[in-house]
Amino acid sequence: MQKYEELLVALRQVIRAIDLYSKKLNKETGLTSPQLIVMQEIALCDGVTVKKIADNITLSSATVTSILDRLEARKFIIRQRSATDKRKVGVHLTENGHTALENAPKPLQEHFINRFEAMEEWEQTQMLATMQRVAKMMNAEDLDASPLLEVGQIQQPTLTS
Repeated sequence: MQKYEELLVALRQVIRAIDLYSKKLNKETGLTSPQLIVMQEIALCDGVTVKKIADNITLSSATVTSILDRLEARKFIIRQRSATDKRKVGVHLTENGHTALENAPKPLQEHFINRFEAMEEWEQTQMLATMQRVAKMMNAEDLDASPLLEVGQIQQPTLTS
């Protein structure tokens, strides 16, 4: 096998691991990874705004809003307008949301982060540089991406073939 084939196999294994974890999470909890991460952000700072959530998890406010719409429909969160500033809307977990969050497994990236942080500093730097180079080689360095390990569409863009 050529070296580039081995690299492509490794990349595909990463994609498959993310996909399998996402399916497991969805099957066990009915949540997607982005939904789980949004709920974790809300749990960290009750009453947080959409903009703050978006900034913290590196997604657009529009994407976070659509995630919140789905969570609200499932009665996991509520939005509450500020009594002091009517322009601000805080997001809160409901009792159902707290229960779902407590029962959810850790996101895949938490396992990754723990293992990555256990590496030596030079190894972390080398891995980062290598992955950034791979992204550039795939013309992906300018693609909008967040640090969520999730396969598939986070937003619903229109794709043309």
